[in-house]
Amino acid sequence: MTGEDPGPLVRLFGLTGGRARPLGETFDLVAIVTTVSVSFEPTDLTPEYLAVLSACRRPTPVADVAAQLKLPLNITRVILGDLRREGLVTIDRPQPAAQAIDERIYREVLHGLRGL
Repeated sequence: MTGEDPGPLVRLFGLTGGRARPLGETFDLVAIVTTVSVSFEPTDLTPEYLAVLSACRRPTPVADVAAQLKLPLNITRVILGDLRREGLVTIDRPQPAAQAIDERIYREVLHGLRGL
């Protein structure tokens, strides 16, 4: 049994240095990840980290990043946390729908209700 492949889980464990959670502020599945336009040496990053930077050139939810890379969510979060710490991506919470509604719309609704 010494010649058997240890499998993908061992590789993922090594990729994250054994971490199962990202360092720093937490973020959820719908948080938006965007690659920051900075210069860096691609040779300093693993293929998985480079794939995340490529996938997030346009704002992308965390869940979509994990799906595109076919990586478990916890591994994706660790990678994203590392990239955020290095200043290579931003991770923003989506704006709640209630805050996205313009004040003008509230006035129009109120005016309509008063008209009833």
